[in-house]
Amino acid sequence: MPDENKERRQKMFDVAETLRSKESKQEKGFRVVITGKGGAGKTTLTALLSKLLAREGYNVLAVDEDPQVNLPYSLGFPPDREITPASRNLDYIEEKTGARPGEGWGVMLTLNPDVTDVVERFGLKTQDGINLLVMGSVIQAATGCLCPENALLEAVMSYISLREGEVILMDTQAGVEHFGRALARGFKQAVIITEPTFNAYQVALNAAKLSRQLGIPYVHLAVNKIRHNNEIERFKKMAGESLNQYNELFILPFEDEILETEPDVTPLLRGDSLYVRQVSQIAEVLKTYGEKE
Repeated sequence: MPDENKERRQKMFDVAETLRSKESKQEKGFRVVITGKGGAGKTTLTALLSKLLAREGYNVLAVDEDPQVNLPYSLGFPPDREITPASRNLDYIEEKTGARPGEGWGVMLTLNPDVTDVVERFGLKTQDGINLLVMGSVIQAATGCLCPENALLEAVMSYISLREGEVILMDTQAGVEHFGRALARGFKQAVIITEPTFNAYQVALNAAKLSRQLGIPYVHLAVNKIRHNNEIERFKKMAGESLNQYNELFILPFEDEILETEPDVTPLLRGDSLYVRQVSQIAEVLKTYGEKE
């Protein structure tokens, strides 16, 4: 049994590696990774961007890479609904990718999966039509290595061919340390969200550096939970010339209503929320950069 399990896991690594080696295809949609310090507001921002872009007619794939699995509930799934990340279901992943040893193994390699195909294989759909992929992140104890099921999911993600009007928004765990080069392929934008504090901004600086190293050309900064204008000035003074490295700077206000309605962001869209208006501006900027070659 140990040898059989070892073979299964190796097959998954093999499929993942083959997918990674495939030539990148010219995409008509765009991909954005959203990252930052834990608690800075990544998931709220990802959920609102997903809903706003979906309302404009985009076919949105929202991806939850955080092992805490919060994005589904921010998008409106009931808090008591248990959602198992795809990366924790070895048999399911093997079946849906063709990575199971035996007849038909590797069938996924002949496909050119699009958003709809990947969601049908691995994902969920919200009531308002947003596609959701809950990846999770599986780390083998004491090794720090990604488990093969997670490696395979990341390879499938990178191999998706986006059509016009399609967008991927990925909510990562804190930082981008686990956002590997295979998964980064095709992501042209990163939105790094930070609170206006020294410690939070140090995490943002590191995330910006790693994003550039991963080859992401457009890196934006969103400063969240701003209560007063003097906080903006204080933050800009603290950050200094480091702000010049970002393509765009966004300011997001602190709003009590976010705490009152969490985890679901849907109620925020029903009123006249300054936060939502600011996020709408971010969505417009992302669309503009998404159209660049």
